[in-house]
Amino acid sequence: MTWKLTKSELDNQNLLVNESLLSLGNGYLGVRGNFEEGYPKEFKSIRGTYINAFHDETEITYGEKLYAFPEKQQKLVNIMDAQGITIYIDDEIFSLFDGEVIDFERNLHVDHGFAERMIHWRSPNGKEVKLHFRRVVSFHTKELFAVDIKIEPIQHINQVKIVSTVEGDVTNFVDKSDPRVASGHAKRLQVSDVRKQDAYSIVKDTTYVTNLEVACVTSTIITSKTSYESNITDTGVKEVYVCEGNMPIHFTKFNVYTDTLRHGNEVVEKALAIQRDLADKTFEDLILLQKEYLDNFWSISDIEIDGDDELQEGIRFNLYHLLQSAGKDSVSNIAAKGLSGEGYEGHYFWDTEIYMFPVFLMTNPGIAKKLLLHRYSVLDSARERAKEMGHKQGALFPWRTITGGESSAFFPAGTAQYHISADIAYSYIQYYLVTKDEVFLEEYMAEVLFETARLWIDTGHMLDGKFRIDDVTGPDEYTCIVNNNYYTNAMAKHNLLWAAKVYHQLEKSNSLSELANKLQLTEQEAKEWQVAGENMYLPYDETLKINAQDDSFLRKGRWDIENTPKEKFPLLLNYHPLTLYRYQVCKQADTVLAHFLLEDEQDEETIRNSYNYYEKITTHDSSLSYCVFSIMASKLGYDEKAYEYFNETARLDLDNTHGNTKDGLHMANMGGTWLAIVFGFAGLRIKESGISLQPTLPKKWKSLQFHLQYQGRLIQVRMETETITYTITEGEDLSITHHGKSVTLEQGKAVELPIQA
Repeated sequence: MTWKLTKSELDNQNLLVNESLLSLGNGYLGVRGNFEEGYPKEFKSIRGTYINAFHDETEITYGEKLYAFPEKQQKLVNIMDAQGITIYIDDEIFSLFDGEVIDFERNLHVDHGFAERMIHWRSPNGKEVKLHFRRVVSFHTKELFAVDIKIEPIQHINQVKIVSTVEGDVTNFVDKSDPRVASGHAKRLQVSDVRKQDAYSIVKDTTYVTNLEVACVTSTIITSKTSYESNITDTGVKEVYVCEGNMPIHFTKFNVYTDTLRHGNEVVEKALAIQRDLADKTFEDLILLQKEYLDNFWSISDIEIDGDDELQEGIRFNLYHLLQSAGKDSVSNIAAKGLSGEGYEGHYFWDTEIYMFPVFLMTNPGIAKKLLLHRYSVLDSARERAKEMGHKQGALFPWRTITGGESSAFFPAGTAQYHISADIAYSYIQYYLVTKDEVFLEEYMAEVLFETARLWIDTGHMLDGKFRIDDVTGPDEYTCIVNNNYYTNAMAKHNLLWAAKVYHQLEKSNSLSELANKLQLTEQEAKEWQVAGENMYLPYDETLKINAQDDSFLRKGRWDIENTPKEKFPLLLNYHPLTLYRYQVCKQADTVLAHFLLEDEQDEETIRNSYNYYEKITTHDSSLSYCVFSIMASKLGYDEKAYEYFNETARLDLDNTHGNTKDGLHMANMGGTWLAIVFGFAGLRIKESGISLQPTLPKKWKSLQFHLQYQGRLIQVRMETETITYTITEGEDLSITHHGKSVTLEQGKAVELPIQA
């Protein structure tokens, strides 16, 4: 079944991976797929519950600290553990690692929005029981995480005891051997309140430095209870239920989490109010609400593949986790690992704008808008960071952050990646092209474009009639601090020219004066943006007829990828950065990515030559790389390569191909899977002139179907072996471009065309 992920492993390595794969979330709250009862002591577990953007600050320690190195970094905090439920069958502890497991299956239902465990177990003393665990992180009530357990005795059992806990003394996971995971500062919050109030268990924690508060208020429902007692400790609440063992038992636990960022200072009171609102809800009600929400989501976002069940499973799994991870309020975004783990400490990167944002832009523009509004909310911090970095003007968005401050301690592959400011500007432009939201342009987009354009003017300089940008790092983190990185310059050009365009557009509509006064903006600045953009230097090698990645890249020796031992990959874990910087070797798509995002900057011959060249020296050590090479292979007609690269991206986490899924899912790669289908196989491009498609159906597939939201319209696209059918199911008529030719679509009428040009 392609709507259900099933797992039955019980070895420690796979359990760690499955904790990520079977995690649940809703954009606000995330819970890893841990066993409620835990594992044996000798097993490792990354037991975690997270609230998007709920963080503490830690000091960054340097051997030698120089000016404007960030002093503090933000860190996503693991909050109180309300998963804990221990079950005793006639005084024997239920554990999948003791006794006999007669049957065991775990499922993640991406169409119904819940995870479950179904177990048939015989205890060491021969007592037999069936257990059915279900859990939900609600899309309807974002603060709610609920667990439901049904216990069915198979033979005579005298007594069943259930011990339910809420523990506030928790720590974050650390791994000193992996720079992609936090290496210290495990404990970042303390218990500040523990009590019982009426039927509710209350635990409140406070972070050490930021003084943010988080509360967990828990209620339970149980059948067949014979006795009950509760125990309050310094750090949590334990509730013990004793039941007769000769009948089925049904236990449900509702955990409501609130935090300072969304609920103000009265986090306990707000959580109690939510609990009271839920008083008449059953677990079955929650399941129905999940299904209602997801029916609406999948009706637009689903991608249907006929021809490969494993890839179908992969794309639905990826889309579901993107939905679970996307912040849907003004204080949160999408962390690199979503809400599924602690890799990269819950930070937001450029991953959002380039790899994940387009998915929501074309299927759920409301969520896309929220992501942009979050970036706007930290614009002042970006202005401050630009000043810290010596700029007189402009906004430099941080490479990794939660609330807007730079959290990257390694500046060559962090702060130096100035392209993030152009990436964010690019996403604003794409949103405008897809929605034509003029109010958004005036209230938010223009200011972001103007301030990022100012950054480029202050960063670059004119030389020999060309605008050049020195000492930056592009997407390829194996090549750092270079002059005129092609990707950065091309994206900066796009940023500058659009800033000038929007300036004149607002000027014509008499909508400029208020913002111009606020920013002390002059017409001369807009002219400078135009001149810099039109004269941007884009490195090109006449001999190879490719775009050079930067001024010095092609003068370096080439890394011998073919003869590098497999155990030496990823290279960043096995070689000093300076060693990597001295060679032509790419961690991920760089120039090739620019050719995807801004294909009109170069002719097809240059794009093709560049692809062929960079493909041979790219390791794909970053999970962000495969999808880009798949998209561009599709564009260039390398159909087999496109499919091979797509296969790498579609099941990267499901098959743990990078070996670090335990630390959280690769959210950008998940977005990249969608990109490889829609921008790759379907050939979608979004430009000022409208949308165009150049479709090619993979040979192994019988059909591909998906939907696009565009300027108030819902368009169904169905690709088959010989034909493609476009249908506007909602909205007005529209002209699109199919293989270079204009086609008019009328609402409700299917237009069938040859799939090939």
